[in-house]
Amino acid sequence: MKIELRDAAERIQAANNIVVAAHINPDGDAVGSSLALLLILRAMGKNARALLDDDIPPNFTILPHINDIEHPVELSETEIQADLLVVLDTQPDRIGSVSKMVKAPILNIDHHITNEGKNVSWLFLNANAAATCEIIFDLIEFLPVALNEDIAHCLYAGIATDTGFFNYANTRPSTLRAAAVLIEAGVKPNVIAEEMERKSLADFKGLCEALKTMEFFYEGKVAGLFINEAVAHLVDSTEGFIDQIRVIDGVEIAFVLTCRSEDIYRVSMRSRTVDVSKIARNLGGGGHIRAAGCTLRKPFDEAKECLLKAIGEAVKDID
Repeated sequence: MKIELRDAAERIQAANNIVVAAHINPDGDAVGSSLALLLILRAMGKNARALLDDDIPPNFTILPHINDIEHPVELSETEIQADLLVVLDTQPDRIGSVSKMVKAPILNIDHHITNEGKNVSWLFLNANAAATCEIIFDLIEFLPVALNEDIAHCLYAGIATDTGFFNYANTRPSTLRAAAVLIEAGVKPNVIAEEMERKSLADFKGLCEALKTMEFFYEGKVAGLFINEAVAHLVDSTEGFIDQIRVIDGVEIAFVLTCRSEDIYRVSMRSRTVDVSKIARNLGGGGHIRAAGCTLRKPFDEAKECLLKAIGEAVKDID
């Protein structure tokens, strides 16, 4: 059932034992919104936990209370009792083993236009929000809690990374107003930016290797990187790799095809004008109009062919 943000706040206030979760392969918005909501719930006196079923990129260690996020693989519990499971920045089918551990009504808060609200009790979806962190910022208005510096740092990190530090098309006036309030609460944008943009030597070497695989398709309208298993194991994160090719003149769609394990490939896409969320949805994924992704469970050659065919249909009418 789709609800308003005020209703989502009421669902949260009615629960006492709350688990917060977000998608596997967490990005800045997933980590930031999960941690911010965890701190908000604890400030309200709730018994709250945040579980992310994947490694957190090392850049996010700058965020306050980052070690309060738990990982299912490290827990002895096979089932966690809760009144409410809040799923952020994704649909419940992308939270990994957390969905098996927590049996509770699901409140889903998201900004991805492809979220259809399947298998949830309540869905608040604002596809116009730049980030789920922007939604959590708005949610505070309806909760008996005040914004503080720790919460502000988490929210700012998610908003900044999901907007490409306010360079992407999803940056709206309300996004910048929210960022201003967060800065007034104590956030130092330069510190967040420097930490989020920092790369380990291994990641930089991995980027160099990935760039060697760059290929162009459809008369230069499409550019792709292909990260095999060896390169994937070299790096802590491939975050930002796609930004190196999406800026090439004439490229309408940029993608990165990354090996996650044998015959499982993660696809990330960015676009100037094409709705890549439709491409991703047709391949079993989702996302935004200008940024989307999916997972292909095929051998490399088949995954590449499948992806390029889907992209080709989307770009065939571009002059």
